[in-house]
Amino acid sequence: MLFALLTFIPTLFSFVEAKQKDFYTFKVVNSRGRLISLEKYRGSVSLVVNVASECGFTEQHYTDLQELQRDFGPYHFNVLAFPCNQFGQQEPGSDNEIDSFVRRVYGVSFPLFSKIAVIGTGANNVYKYLAESSGKEPDWNFWKYLIDINGNVVNAWGPTVSVKEVRPLISEKVRQMILKKKEEL
Repeated sequence: MLFALLTFIPTLFSFVEAKQKDFYTFKVVNSRGRLISLEKYRGSVSLVVNVASECGFTEQHYTDLQELQRDFGPYHFNVLAFPCNQFGQQEPGSDNEIDSFVRRVYGVSFPLFSKIAVIGTGANNVYKYLAESSGKEPDWNFWKYLIDINGNVVNAWGPTVSVKEVRPLISEKVRQMILKKKEEL
């Protein structure tokens, strides 16, 4: 009996740990060097994007991402941008240079995090989680992962899928979240 209980307890703990892990349980460093808990975004819909400043997709994606943030940000939505230099070396600058560039050129107001690796052995744990959860790993800049209010991955799209194509789903998720919050009142 004691043996059965002792073998069951580690299984129970690993099940509880697995159940508790979602996107919002991670901590990351922002572009200004501060450790940020993604928990602060729980209850919001998030679009997570690996960004690059010198990519052919840069202008259109940053413009459309900022438009999303402007239109849906007041309704518990956030674009969360993670610069990455793994694809074509198209994000060569420092965190400060990247931050300054996107805010000056594209008027970015959404959170920008420290430059990370999104694939391979050195991939940031956030991106390991996103790839595992969605079954889709970035193979270029501007991969987009839609995260629901509970930190679950809803879907993922590569850079050839425009932000405008994803916008209706984001709008629907934000609308559902607003309706849910109204019901709770």
